[in-house]
Amino acid sequence: MNFLFLSKRVAQIGFLIATLMLLCSILPAQSLTQTVRGTVVDRLVKSPITGAIVQVINLVPSKGTATDLDGNFKLEAVPVGRQSFKITFLGYKEVILSDVAVTSGKEVVLYIEMDENVVMNKEVVISADKKVPLNDMSTVSARTVSVEETQRYAAAVNDPARAALAYAGVASVMDGNNFISIRGNAPNGLLWRMEGVEVPNPNHFSSPGAAGGGISILSAQLLANSDFVTGAFASEYGNASSGVFDLRLRKGNNEQTEFTFQAGVLGMDVAAEGPLSRKHRGSYLVNYRYSTLGLLGKMGILGDGGVTTFQDLSYNIVLPTDKYGTFTFFGFGGLSSEVYKAKHDSTLWETDWDRYSSKFFANTGASGMTWSKSMSDHSYLKVAAVASSTAIGYKEIYTLNDYTTRETFFNSYAQNKFTVSAVLTNKVNTHHTFRSGVIASHQGYKLNGHYYDEVDQVTKNFTNANGTTQVLQAFTQWQYRPTEKLTLNSGFHSLYLALNNKISVEPRASVRYALTDRQSVSLGYGLHSQVLPLAAYFTKTNFADGTSITTNTDLDLLKAHHLVLSYDRSIAQDLRVKVEAYHQWLYNLPVGASASSTYSLSNEIWDGVRDSLVSEGKGRNYGLEVTFEKFFSKGSYFLWSGSLFNSNYKTLEGVWRNSRYNGKYLVTFTGGKEWTLSEKRKGRVIGCNVKFIYAGGYYDSPINLTQSQMEGSTVYDEVNAFTEKMPDYFRTDIRVSVKRNYAKWTSTVSLDIQNVSNRKNVFNKYYDADKNSVEWNYQAPLIPVLSYRIEF
Repeated sequence: MNFLFLSKRVAQIGFLIATLMLLCSILPAQSLTQTVRGTVVDRLVKSPITGAIVQVINLVPSKGTATDLDGNFKLEAVPVGRQSFKITFLGYKEVILSDVAVTSGKEVVLYIEMDENVVMNKEVVISADKKVPLNDMSTVSARTVSVEETQRYAAAVNDPARAALAYAGVASVMDGNNFISIRGNAPNGLLWRMEGVEVPNPNHFSSPGAAGGGISILSAQLLANSDFVTGAFASEYGNASSGVFDLRLRKGNNEQTEFTFQAGVLGMDVAAEGPLSRKHRGSYLVNYRYSTLGLLGKMGILGDGGVTTFQDLSYNIVLPTDKYGTFTFFGFGGLSSEVYKAKHDSTLWETDWDRYSSKFFANTGASGMTWSKSMSDHSYLKVAAVASSTAIGYKEIYTLNDYTTRETFFNSYAQNKFTVSAVLTNKVNTHHTFRSGVIASHQGYKLNGHYYDEVDQVTKNFTNANGTTQVLQAFTQWQYRPTEKLTLNSGFHSLYLALNNKISVEPRASVRYALTDRQSVSLGYGLHSQVLPLAAYFTKTNFADGTSITTNTDLDLLKAHHLVLSYDRSIAQDLRVKVEAYHQWLYNLPVGASASSTYSLSNEIWDGVRDSLVSEGKGRNYGLEVTFEKFFSKGSYFLWSGSLFNSNYKTLEGVWRNSRYNGKYLVTFTGGKEWTLSEKRKGRVIGCNVKFIYAGGYYDSPINLTQSQMEGSTVYDEVNAFTEKMPDYFRTDIRVSVKRNYAKWTSTVSLDIQNVSNRKNVFNKYYDADKNSVEWNYQAPLIPVLSYRIEF
């Protein structure tokens, strides 16, 4: 997949649409209100809390109500704007929701989880703005990612992975995609979960075994607040080595039908939600998107060179019942492709890349259901099943001097998976809570790949496999809260891969102690394992006589010890500082089978494995992270994060080397301000957001120019692998938006500009045979993303 090509196309479309779209919405002002309603439940067992008091605390006089027998509440005629809510109930910690955006276009539907006090009648306040993880058993290196952040952060473009670039220790692998490296780890160490179940990589233009792609398949319309974890995961998280994105889905409005339409550079979105019937409390929510790139490409507006297109559909249907619990049906599907044709005119060949034609596709889909029920006032059971499928392929053809062609690369990876899980949470009392579960997956695969060897001038297979396998997981964890100040979590996770009978039993433990009401320290440890990308197990080693064997089927599970020490201090109600020190020891790392090999799977981005590997490599990542954050209040926010880290690996040669993602340092600043205009125009809100990223350059291997000239393609100096540091990376993004509330609808016009200074950040180097020299690949240029959104 040519991500640089995609970035340039997006830039072209941005400039094109920016000249066509105008904002022309000036109507008389009027007093605007909206309905705010929702549900209040116990965080652990999800049982409704009857009689909880919900108040709008910044209104004079105050407006409030109480929840009914099902934990539901409704507040009518709440003024449009930023409103704050207080939720209280005897025996539970008070919850404050600050600066909730109330608009005229859609009702505000809140889902509020409350924690029970350890000591009765003790006043404890929990602010939902503090980014406390939704999973109460995540103690360190975890935070909530809100939907509003993905919509507000500069250049996040409603993508949770891009929004995560604002957090400490999270670095972009390349501008043209949303691959992220967490604490120096490879991007494929990230686990995606949806509604508590592992799902395939939910991104367009993805690659085999990768955890990212060109753009997220999931629309922000469908997502609720979710958890993002970067180390020492809770016991329920398995099959991940670097991070977890635990996505939750939003329920559609079950009382009235609502619509959202958005048009912009990236695509045309339409979303609908509403009640399934007037007699039922169920709801539906569905979103469809088709890429602007695809539409304009088919119209011929982009000219020659290539056509990039994608489309996706996602949905969530909720069916609550009185006696049998709640059923949900959810899913997503995405189709993405890119076709590029080389010009058959040698005078137009400026670089060797101009000789290549290519066809790429990446199709992903998942469909699932859940059943959940509060078995009693103290226990909660959730069962889920998900069927998914992915098909990824790439074909590359090289044009010779006489205009004949040669296929230089081909791969086609198809996988399907069926996963079931069951998780039981049992709150014995306010001090003791247990959560246990099982996860079983059946996976089928069909993998094919070959390439043209320039030296031997023959096509060689690097993978060819067709079959099935199973992955079984089980976990249990115990939370003990002897006092309000002390919380202990302990448990284990086990994982079994039937393909080669590999098993891992992983202890997990964490402790949090509140030094005062404003500061706490936490310590977390976990052993974590991960199944390798399936293609790695079926790599073929080719011999000079034309024969080949599959050598990697016995590779072990990748394993990593995580140790995290955290300090968290609230300086003020809306201001906090957090410091985390971590150390990760990686082992069973797949590395080259030769004693002189410098290859490690931990340095991969998206290429297929072509080496014979053994699980005898090691790795280490350690560092210090500081986060200084002002939560959104009084119309402004900021998030400053700094990281100092080191990431190394060791192969059979016994030498510690820099990993590809060892940037050494990373500093980000994300901030913004909202202005509500004068009373005459109080329905209009102007937002301005900015993001700065300064990161140490990644490491690469020097190019052996003499050998490259002899072979006519890039040949790296493997003896000195990953000793050459790329130039530092710097990027500035801005976002400007104008929101206008009308009587029955809300419109938002926004402009995101990525890399506003048009800095030429280096990605890597390559040998160009036509120029007979080493050339640079640069990352994305200035890209404007203009969009118009209407909710009604």
